[in-house]
Parts: sequence; C-alpha cells; structure tokens
Amino acid sequence: MSEDKKIRFIITRQESPDSEPYVQEFELSHRPNMNVISALMEIRRNPVDANGKETAPVIWDMNCLEEVCGACSMVINGKPRQSCTALVDQLEHPIRLEPMKTFPVIRDLMVDRSRMFDSLKKVKAWIPIDGTYDLGPGPRMAENKRQWAYELSKCMTCGVCLEACPNVNDNSDFIGPAPLSQVRLFNSHPTGEMNKAERLESLMGDGGLANCGNSQNCVQSCPKGIPLTTSIAALNRDTALQSFKNFFGSDKM
Repeated sequence: MSEDKKIRFIITRQESPDSEPYVQEFELSHRPNMNVISALMEIRRNPVDANGKETAPVIWDMNCLEEVCGACSMVINGKPRQSCTALVDQLEHPIRLEPMKTFPVIRDLMVDRSRMFDSLKKVKAWIPIDGTYDLGPGPRMAENKRQWAYELSKCMTCGVCLEACPNVNDNSDFIGPAPLSQVRLFNSHPTGEMNKAERLESLMGDGGLANCGNSQNCVQSCPKGIPLTTSIAALNRDTALQSFKNFFGSDKM
C-alpha cells in the first residue's frame, strides 16, 4: 500500500476582534475531491495541529456549500474566493487560509460583512412594492434586457470583489463594486426604476463612483463572472445625465 498522502494547511487565526492574529498549521490525510470546507470540517472534528497539540476548532462561515450564499469567502493562497468550490487537488500546497482583510475579523476566518450590507441599504438595492401588490401584474421586462439583468442578479454578496478592490479600505468610504452593480440591476427593473434618481444620487457623493480607481480587479475575481466594470461604466453615464437633470430641474431629459 502506498504511503498515506498528507495535506498541510497554514491557517491565520484570531481569537477575538481585538486580539493579535497568529498562524497555525494542520495536517490532514488526502481524500479525492476534497474541498477547503471539507478540510476545515475534518479539523473541526479533530482539532489537533501539525505538531500533535490539541487546539480550539477553527471558526469560519458557511451555509449553502454550492457557491450560492457567498458566506464562505476567505483568502486562499493569497486570492479571495469561495472555499466551497476551492478543490484541494487544484491548489498549490501547502494551502494558506486567511480571513478577508477588507472586513473586520470576528474570529479566525469569519468576518463581519456589515460594511457591504450597509452599502446595499444606502443605495436602496431592492424593489419597493409596499401598497402596490393589489394593482395587478406589473410591466413586463423586455427579453434582451432581462437576459443581462439576470447576469447582474447572480451577485451573492460574497464580498470577494470588495476584498480584491484596492479602493475599498479603512481610509476610504467607497461602497465597492457589488453595490454599484446592484444599482444598475434595480434601476433596470420596470418597477424599481421609480427610485432610479434616488439611487443614482446616492452614488454621486462620498463613497460613490468617484472613488472607483478602475483597477478592474473586481471583474477578474468575481466567482459568478458578473460584468461589474460594464455596470460601473453604465452608471458613470447615468449619473452624468442625472447631474444635468438636477441642474436644469428637468425630469424629462
């Protein structure tokens, strides 16, 4: 029988939001088709480090395990991505796991993504239907418009694009690529369009489009392949038109 193949994980850990991070190594037996999440589950079942010392189980976030919820985002070998679809056999070894740095660390690999969700609130990333449910069917969306809007709707608020963006940091109020793309999505909806001006104006101040440095890291890192830079370009045009409307006081431009 061949020797048991081992996989080494180097994990950045942090006991609390205020404590100092440290690195801990773990060694696991290889299994075919193992992903990072299943490896973390193995460590949780038997929390013993590479030196044979018992330790606290590693903490991370997860939910759907099929790249839909976006909860299991972390930095794997230096790149932010979903750990549920990161296959061990396709990664460089040893495998290094770190929490995303854009968001405050709660513990170990779990982070607080409130910054992103607060930005979605700021731009009103939803369709207001209060009081309209009894008005009958709403207007239909043209098929060609629905197709590209569907691509934008794939966003799972994973935070990977914010982690990859150099302009999203502690010294900037930039809301990031994901909320910007959601503005384009909801402004394209026949019902959501009623709040189009309000959403655009939320992008014309601090933390909005002007803070985008056009690095295009976001579109390269997005696990869903969402055309984020295309949305940003379209919103630049829309906000320019909105500024003219505001200046001339016209709603018909």
